[in-house]
Amino acid sequence: MDKGVVGSELTRSMLKNGHQEVWCAVSDISDEDALDDQADNDFTACIVNFEEGQFYCNADRTWLYAVPIEISELTQDEAGF
Repeated sequence: MDKGVVGSELTRSMLKNGHQEVWCAVSDISDEDALDDQADNDFTACIVNFEEGQFYCNADRTWLYAVPIEISELTQDEAGF
């Protein structure tokens, strides 16, 4: 089964196609490491550019890997109120 474009490749494609901000799990090791970190520290960044082999976040930090993730608003029920 072909999953199509995924991981950092998908982020590069999204930026190239006009997305200006892409929320991503980030790492300097690998796509897999970026996603593994989500279980422990929820490390994410708003990626705004890809240039010279690096992803740039809106805080002007660079990353080698950036995997798009979905962030959604927490509801009152989900928060336990």
